[in-house]
Amino acid sequence: MKENKRRRLTACGAPSLLAISIAALSSPAIAQEALLEEVITIGTRVEGRSAIDSAAPIDIVSGEAFVNQGDGDLNNLLRNLVPSYNVNTMPISDAASIVRPANLRGLPSDSTLVLVNGKRRHRAAVISFLGNGVSDGAQGPDISSIPAIALKQVEVLRDGAAAQYGSDAIAGVINFQLKDAAEGGAVEVKHATTNAGDGDQSMVAANVGLPLTGDGFVNFSMEYREQDATSRSVQRDDAAQLIENGNSFVASPAQIWGQPEVEDDTKFFVNSAIELSDAVELYAFGNYASRSTDGGFYFRNPETREGVFATKVLRDEDGDGVPEEILVPLIGDLDASNGIDDCAGFTVAEAHDSNECFSFVEMFPGGFTPRFGGELEDYSMVFGLRGELANGIGYDVSASRGHNRVDFNIYNTVNASLGPDSPTAFSPGSYAQNETNFNIDLSKTTEFAGMPLYLAGGFEWREEEFQVKMGDRASWEVGPLTEQGFLIGSNGFSGFGPEVAGAFERDNIALYSDSELQATDNLRFGAALRWEDFSDFGSTFNFKLSGHYVVSDMLALRSTLSTGFRAPTPGQSNISNVTTAFTDGKLQNLGTIPPTNPIAVLKGGKQLQPEESGSFTLGAIVAAGDWDVTLDYFLIAVSDRLSQSAEQELSDEERAQLVAEGISGADSLNFFRFYTNDFDTKTQGIDLVATYPLGDATDLSFAMNWKDTEVTDFNPETMDDKRIRQLEDGLPNLRGNATITHAGDGWRGLVRLNYYGSYWEAHLDDKDFPLTAGEEWTVDLEGAYDFSESLSLIAGAENLLNNYPDKNPWAGVAGAEYPETAPMGFNGALYYVRAQWDF
Repeated sequence: MKENKRRRLTACGAPSLLAISIAALSSPAIAQEALLEEVITIGTRVEGRSAIDSAAPIDIVSGEAFVNQGDGDLNNLLRNLVPSYNVNTMPISDAASIVRPANLRGLPSDSTLVLVNGKRRHRAAVISFLGNGVSDGAQGPDISSIPAIALKQVEVLRDGAAAQYGSDAIAGVINFQLKDAAEGGAVEVKHATTNAGDGDQSMVAANVGLPLTGDGFVNFSMEYREQDATSRSVQRDDAAQLIENGNSFVASPAQIWGQPEVEDDTKFFVNSAIELSDAVELYAFGNYASRSTDGGFYFRNPETREGVFATKVLRDEDGDGVPEEILVPLIGDLDASNGIDDCAGFTVAEAHDSNECFSFVEMFPGGFTPRFGGELEDYSMVFGLRGELANGIGYDVSASRGHNRVDFNIYNTVNASLGPDSPTAFSPGSYAQNETNFNIDLSKTTEFAGMPLYLAGGFEWREEEFQVKMGDRASWEVGPLTEQGFLIGSNGFSGFGPEVAGAFERDNIALYSDSELQATDNLRFGAALRWEDFSDFGSTFNFKLSGHYVVSDMLALRSTLSTGFRAPTPGQSNISNVTTAFTDGKLQNLGTIPPTNPIAVLKGGKQLQPEESGSFTLGAIVAAGDWDVTLDYFLIAVSDRLSQSAEQELSDEERAQLVAEGISGADSLNFFRFYTNDFDTKTQGIDLVATYPLGDATDLSFAMNWKDTEVTDFNPETMDDKRIRQLEDGLPNLRGNATITHAGDGWRGLVRLNYYGSYWEAHLDDKDFPLTAGEEWTVDLEGAYDFSESLSLIAGAENLLNNYPDKNPWAGVAGAEYPETAPMGFNGALYYVRAQWDF
């Protein structure tokens, strides 16, 4: 094995190391030498370029590395393999629990461009209003809709690439390459459960390749998955006090923290191509996915939840002549024809005995905790024609359509303004994202002064549409008890009324050029330019320069310098939303309004502009004996960074204006936010990978990411200390893993040690509940036995030793036993068994 490996390196004329963690992230079933020869399709327009020859750091992860894990969510699988990729459980995060935002190199989910087979994938309809600080307001793609069994390999370009691929590629690019076999396939059955006995996951998946006439293929993949909820909760202090006071109707626990339940998680992918002639190929691929998610919300205390159970009044309780605000039961007068004061001062018991007076305690004597979820639908279609003209110009002409929609649902709650006539289940409406792309890509290999010159260029047209669809009437209706202080809309997630429903569109065109010059046998330069024009904010121009230099058989150097941008989405520019969150230590309604709304303009809101970035990388590739090492430094400076502002306090007049504009739930708003371009950040870090063969069948690998984010400039009127701390310390500065793989005669095994550095959390996204959680170690273990050439049984454990993050010191506030943003999760060990049949 060692001799073969060294021969390949000599033939390449370059050191033998892949860009980053190629062997470390591989399945033990995949030979290391095969991965060393993998060809990349991102970061360069030159066909046949390998990751080792790339001027930018690129991870290559085999499809088998994703399949050989216990979890079934592709986001979690990628997190386990790539240290610079982070995703949290998002237990109570509104729509972010349905499509979880992920972070590459410490930047929000919509700062990473996602491709499938090299084509831009559409973003999800979900906007993460509660994104744990780093991804607040982000609208990224839905990676979870991709089945792991469909993947041939995944390429992670950890470099700014907007000049090559357009908007969103500030943190990097992830390209999911689909399987393209024309024969054979596999069927997998997997079951997993946590050490606590909950959170069961069951999955069946299949892949099959078929010939398409004699000159093509069609490859089908499917996956069906179910996931049970988990609970890592303690009883809230206020709920415990209610029980101690004799309220036997309070649930235990009153509020559940854990992963949501996922049902009917169905995914299909098809990839196909056929040669029409020796120089022309027709290709097509696409997907369909759907799933149902059900999660928890915050507990509504039957004595203190304002606008439902209680209201504030001025009263001189001490008899000192100075009235103070106190909470009293909110009692509604059901017969307002003779005035609405007939029930004022009634107790809950007196209201119960009256035909004209009403309290929601009658419906929910122990309070209530809404359940929130959604039905997700995702599909895409890509068609293209590629080939080479007689003059040597290569072409790729393609068109695509992508759609993502979430229909929200909420139950075990009320529209308080409707009083006893309120239903307890609502359909608040839906968000939908539609994207259409048309691309023409051209390439040509020529010479310049006798040196090989690779040229590429192209055109892109893209249209994005974000739709807000109206919810059922009861979810946004202004009921008869509104004037008596009862809240409007489905409590917890107000429905979308006719005034906020609509479609918001934006289109853009782009021209790009990309070139690489092989100046000498050891030195290569690259340059890319891109111009884009958007219908809503105008034009942007970006560049990228790159270089790769082979110093010796043991050392190669690489570097890139680029500018980039991320355009605000139509959804971010136009959306209105009311959600429930902790602010100033208590549960309150928090609104998001368009930045061009007159009330937002008073607080500094204005037409959104694109984020602008500058990126620099410098890396070394070292082959010393049997050690292969890569070391890459990166710096990303982002200006006019786009996110949600800090909470802005509303006056009574401003609140009334929002109500008049039809924003459901605005009557109860004390605070609101809007999107803004009001701060700058600098993120720098180091990626280190080392691989070493311990024997002919055993390999050791190590991957590490260190990063540091600094908010360098901000507007104090829209940015607060909490958000700054979330951006700078909300993710671990250091993450890494070390892996030993061994392949024996008929069996194979893997042991991986994972490290997660310390991090800071504003628990419940509230500055009043700060916590710092320490570093953590986990161990993953997997073993496989081949009963035959076709049948294998695999068993393993993620977090084998059942390690949990530090306890949450604020657990009594809302019942979360552990920090909600724990990068390792908070479910403990996950044990799994999997059977695989190859044919």
